[in-house]
Amino acid sequence: MRESFDLQVFAPPAPVVVDGTRRLVYELHLTNFAHEPLSPVSVEVFDEKDRVLASFNGAALASRLGQPSGVANNAIAPGMRIVIYLEFPLPTDAQALSLSHRIQYRAADSSLFVVDGGNVPVGKAAPPVLGAPLRGGPWAAIHSPDWPRGHRRVLYAVDGKARIPGRFAIDWVKLDESGHTAKGDADVVRNAYGYGAEVLAVADAVVAATRDDVPESMSVAAHPKHAIGDATGNYVSLDLGDGRYAFYEHLKPGSLRVKPGQRVKRGESIAALGFTGDSTGPHLHFHVADANSPLGAEGVSFVFERFEVLGSYPDIGALGSKPWIPFPSGQASRRDGEMPASNVVVQFE
Repeated sequence: MRESFDLQVFAPPAPVVVDGTRRLVYELHLTNFAHEPLSPVSVEVFDEKDRVLASFNGAALASRLGQPSGVANNAIAPGMRIVIYLEFPLPTDAQALSLSHRIQYRAADSSLFVVDGGNVPVGKAAPPVLGAPLRGGPWAAIHSPDWPRGHRRVLYAVDGKARIPGRFAIDWVKLDESGHTAKGDADVVRNAYGYGAEVLAVADAVVAATRDDVPESMSVAAHPKHAIGDATGNYVSLDLGDGRYAFYEHLKPGSLRVKPGQRVKRGESIAALGFTGDSTGPHLHFHVADANSPLGAEGVSFVFERFEVLGSYPDIGALGSKPWIPFPSGQASRRDGEMPASNVVVQFE
């Protein structure tokens, strides 16, 4: 017996369907309570029958470690906490009711040890089935679990608790058929294809909160930095019921058509896409969370009733300059009751 890691999962995961496969997306927190640096070597995830659901080591593990820069050999100093960002598909025959974790780690003298823990139930609640947040397309669904500063990996410690509001967030960017994001000079905000697009209520809901006092720059280059309290820009929050809230951020100034307490119908226009707050270009940020707070809530999964996938961007750096990669001829493109996969291009009705 020896002191090592405290293992905790603070936000129990629930399966969500992506690209036809049920997936789990969550974080394992490791805190080093030993008196020496410890280096994780591998992580295994088990179900309640001790079957291995996922295993990560080497580069696959290193890419999932959220840690301060400059830490060698994945070493975690005494008293330090790191977050391991986990996403993996569930086997088709798996009906996981609970998860546990096994960490193999290396001590300062290079000896190998194992610690088990991080037991957590798997959520049973199905994600809300939502209507389209925008009309038509093509829309790039920009998100990826492995971006160091992507929504998935940004924790906000507000109100005395660290949370990941953007765990399942998607940034929606409008394209033309050639993959360009703007007509003419892309630095001019109003040239963006998505600028001013109608933003739609994804469900029959009650408006929980709004903000419409954040100004907008005329150009992308002139966009200033924003304090954390202004990062959302102008936004709308909808109470979906069952403790779920849909957030629409970076909205166009003066475009909000709703007020707190107002009831809206699914498909109703509630605002327009803009360029306010912490944004690198005109787009709609959309996520669902478990409380009416843009940053002080845990992001939860959701699915759209239907959408059509046109293709994807394996290299998101090509967005705006090259067409997306279309699906092979004959491959089904319609998706029902799913969350869009990373960096796909979709069409809504």
